Amino acid sequence: MPFEFQGKHVTVAGLGVSGVPAAKVLHGLGARVTVVNDGADERARAQAAELEALGITVRLGDGDTLPDGTELIVTAPGWKPTKPLFTAAGQAGVPVWGDVELAWRLRRPDSAPWLAVTGTNGKTTTVQMLASILKAAGLRTAAVGNIGVSLLDAVTGDEEYDVLAVELSSYQLHWAPSLRAHSAAVLNLAPDHLDWHGSMEAYAADKGRIYEGNHIACVYNVADKATEDLVREADVEEGCRAIGFTLGSPAPSQLGVVDGILVDRAFVENRHKNAQELAEVSDVNPPAPHNIANALAAAALARAFGVPAAAVRDGLRAFTPDAHRIAHVADVDGVAYVDDSKATNTHATEASLAAYESIVWIAGGLAKGATFDELVAGAAKRLRGAVLIGADRALIREALTRHAPEVPVVDLDRTDTGAMLQAVQEARRLARPGDTVLLAPACASMDMFTNYNQRGDAFARAVRELGA
Repeated sequence: MPFEFQGKHVTVAGLGVSGVPAAKVLHGLGARVTVVNDGADERARAQAAELEALGITVRLGDGDTLPDGTELIVTAPGWKPTKPLFTAAGQAGVPVWGDVELAWRLRRPDSAPWLAVTGTNGKTTTVQMLASILKAAGLRTAAVGNIGVSLLDAVTGDEEYDVLAVELSSYQLHWAPSLRAHSAAVLNLAPDHLDWHGSMEAYAADKGRIYEGNHIACVYNVADKATEDLVREADVEEGCRAIGFTLGSPAPSQLGVVDGILVDRAFVENRHKNAQELAEVSDVNPPAPHNIANALAAAALARAFGVPAAAVRDGLRAFTPDAHRIAHVADVDGVAYVDDSKATNTHATEASLAAYESIVWIAGGLAKGATFDELVAGAAKRLRGAVLIGADRALIREALTRHAPEVPVVDLDRTDTGAMLQAVQEARRLARPGDTVLLAPACASMDMFTNYNQRGDAFARAVRELGA
């Protein structure tokens, strides 16, 4: 039975990009809405004033107490399950939904199906590729979820869609028990956000929720057995298929690469003998291995929805990646300078380092509890040198000492934003023609910069100064 909101007391946990629209939608549906928020800074007060003008109650500075009479909580995805608010809700038998669950419940009977994507890395790029492919097929679509159009806007607004390309984080999936996608993909799994989930097993289980109830295809990464294990554990609709993607030659029911061609052996007649050419590797921008994997996952979801092969090619050609994702900035004196500031964890950086043969690596920042031994050991043969910046650079330096002692290391004892210019200058000194100077920090940026965008911009400015 659909949830009836009229007259119900709903508590919205958290202001911000999801809380404010959720509160407005629920208020418009006739619910009695109370918003609780931990902080009471200037931004929170402004948002509170906006909601209070509509007749919505807002309690700032108290996000732990369950308001009397609460019948449902709709939470911002980042709020930890261990918060006292949710403990009290559990004791009182009050259900907790996230913004994704709310959006799913508010869909109209004839609303667009969801093609959903999660994974430790590559989600945004894959969803944007998928949306580009769907548009090339002439379908009305949007990239939604963590990016682009708000999911609530997509399901409650006037715009009509044929299908939605949906990016979902582990946080969002944790709070979305009813989600049942047309098809879904888990791109990869590596330790991340374990402080939130409590363990790798809990993190993986939340990622695996994306497969529950899938109708047509569960797309997994052949190179990452953990993703296939999640498919095996999922309770799906009868007839739903497991579809793998691989950078190698694909087996039946897989998409892969043969002689520089992306091919489909899943959504073709007689897949044991036949394959369908989809695109060339050169159609993927940039054609780094991990990005080709993203393209294959996007293609698999599109093909599960019935998209023709030509639209896969046209959509990949039309796709332009967001800034700071393995973006070529310039060539200076025969050395390529590449900005992958978005590589904020070791898993993303591992993929970035694998894309180049000879690298001067700029790394460091806030480690978020990560260790770097496995990353450095795997990349050691590719490293011409390393330049380290940021608060936790010593952790990377120690891993380099253990696993790549012959690699020259410049350790910049600076955490100011101007350190990036010096880092690029030191990298230039270490580099030789044919090398790539790669900013792939393997760390968060907030010790030195507002976010990874500002860090990447600083790198690009420093590179441009080299060529001036």
